[in-house]
Amino acid sequence: MTPRSILGLAVALAAGLASSAAAQAPGETVFKQQCGTCHAIAPGGPAKLGPPLKGMVGRKAGTVPGYAYSKALSAWGQTWTTANLDKYLAKPAAVVPGTKMLVGVANADQRAAVIAYLASQK
Repeated sequence: MTPRSILGLAVALAAGLASSAAAQAPGETVFKQQCGTCHAIAPGGPAKLGPPLKGMVGRKAGTVPGYAYSKALSAWGQTWTTANLDKYLAKPAAVVPGTKMLVGVANADQRAAVIAYLASQK
């Protein structure tokens, strides 16, 4: 390989990395950083502490088959709307005392980005 072809390869690789990072929505990035340890989007992936979240917005809370929800969340009876998610993600234990989820997303902008991302995962 010539120095020119190596330089061309490096530029192409850098451009590809930049475009893939730009293609990732801010909410997806925040989800992966703050939620991805415990939650997957699609079911059937590696086992996680929390339920998969695909199709969450518009679904009744505590109803993903096969996940053992807390009694508190199962009995909450609410549907996941963007407003419910905003309140819950801000302070899960304050909204549903007894929930298993103890960690929320305190930053309002990050929370809004995550909620928009979850709403897009139908």
